[in-house]
Amino acid sequence: MIDFTNAMEEFNNYKGSEKKKTLIYNNKKYLVKFPDPIREKNKNISYINNAFSEYVGSNIFKICGFETQNTILGKYKYKEKEKIVCACEDFTDDEHILYEFENLALSTNPDKKIETELSDIMEVIEENKMINTIETKEKFWEMFVIDSLIGNTDRHNGNWGFLLNKKTGKVSFSPIYDCGSCLNPMLEDEELKKMHETELKNLAINCYSCIKENGKKINYMSYIKQRKNSECSNAIKRIFNNIDINKIIEFIDKIETMSKVRKEFYKSIINCRYEIIRNVYEN
Repeated sequence: MIDFTNAMEEFNNYKGSEKKKTLIYNNKKYLVKFPDPIREKNKNISYINNAFSEYVGSNIFKICGFETQNTILGKYKYKEKEKIVCACEDFTDDEHILYEFENLALSTNPDKKIETELSDIMEVIEENKMINTIETKEKFWEMFVIDSLIGNTDRHNGNWGFLLNKKTGKVSFSPIYDCGSCLNPMLEDEELKKMHETELKNLAINCYSCIKENGKKINYMSYIKQRKNSECSNAIKRIFNNIDINKIIEFIDKIETMSKVRKEFYKSIINCRYEIIRNVYEN
């Protein structure tokens, strides 16, 4: 496991709720995420969970064929305490700038505050003249499908967006990033040990996106099973065969620093959702 303790540090300019540092490792810039002590207050949660969620979620996107931010599991010693961290490689540079969707939303409709209501998001995508509407919608729904697989509860307007090439002026959907809220990072290993099959299934099914429809958060599995959104269903048609469940399971099994009980939990809950998506695809 890579030790980032002595890596060169730069001023941090990344947003988000988690504790983080900007470090240079092997001449590359990384956003290194730390456990948030506020989230751990009054609960004996291992700091490793968020790091695993980020690392596994990002790599599942990559396994499914998405351009995705590179992530590394590592360690960092702070005041004699060794912490497990997830280092997320910065995919921007002097030539490429990231514009998050929330910034696009601010500039598209001056008369409306755009949050995570689905109809508002679609309206911005349709109205903004700087992006390819068809391509953006397809990428959005494909991202939605994999977020449903990993149970990402926080894909808000500030953690997906577009890359602008300053030389060519080309705008493209950015690599996938910020998957730290997937796979129930707040659950301790002790809780996972006590979890029955029915509880796990309920947890898999009752998972909500932060994207809303008519003011209510979308239940991923219910939304997909209802098949009332043709763009979502078409995204499943396009990408289902890229979801290599055996490769995902193999990847999880090879993570040396993860407990066996967490590995089994990840594999079981992902497989439960995979079977629902597969059933929709086949029918």
